[in-house]
Amino acid sequence: MPAEPRTLAVVPARGGSKGLPDKNIRTLAGMPLIEHSLRLAALCPEIARTIVSTDSEAIAEVARRAGGEVPFSRPAELGADGTPMAAVLRHALAELDPDGGAFDFLLLLDPTSPGRLPSDVAEAHRLLAARPEADGVVAVSEPSFNPIWHSVTAGEDGFLERLIGSGQTYTRRQDVPRVLRINAALYLWRTGYIRSAPDEWLSPRHLALEIPDLRAFHIDSAEDLRLAELVLTTGLVALPWLTAP
Repeated sequence: MPAEPRTLAVVPARGGSKGLPDKNIRTLAGMPLIEHSLRLAALCPEIARTIVSTDSEAIAEVARRAGGEVPFSRPAELGADGTPMAAVLRHALAELDPDGGAFDFLLLLDPTSPGRLPSDVAEAHRLLAARPEADGVVAVSEPSFNPIWHSVTAGEDGFLERLIGSGQTYTRRQDVPRVLRINAALYLWRTGYIRSAPDEWLSPRHLALEIPDLRAFHIDSAEDLRLAELVLTTGLVALPWLTAP
């Protein structure tokens, strides 16, 4: 039997967020946001090692208190607003696996998308292992509206125009092709792809892992954080590390 792939999970958490300062360590459902990703990783047997990549000592300290490993300090040039995530992941691999023999897969767990489950991670691994020609797996979900039919722009004259021209060819909602959105809940890649991937990382050889849109919340603002708190505290979404005794 072939050996199980060895997976490195990377939790990226830079310190310079402007939309919601210190968002990676804001409290959600009683624990720092970054801790949700660490708790999730601890429940996934597919993950061989989980590390936090950060340029902030404050974030690093919160991560360590939650049991996270922070093996290096991310260079300042990889902490800017426009830094591509691919560069951050290449740096992590260069630091932890310079010879390329320690890990087969890399799992990206963004702290600001904490609604994923261990079963999502397991299914992503199953999908990627079963398709050797694939570069990676990307979490997606079906939004509550179909952009082909409903998305418009407002011109300088104030009149609406369809964003997607093909939408006018459909007269019934049932006929519009189904659309999925990338929701940032998780990304799983082969490490060889990450080492050579361009900063625009989405090659045509990515598989979709669909999760319910209710669990696909992403936190970039104070309003996002309050809505996520409501979803979790009312039981609309149950995360196992919050409900375990």
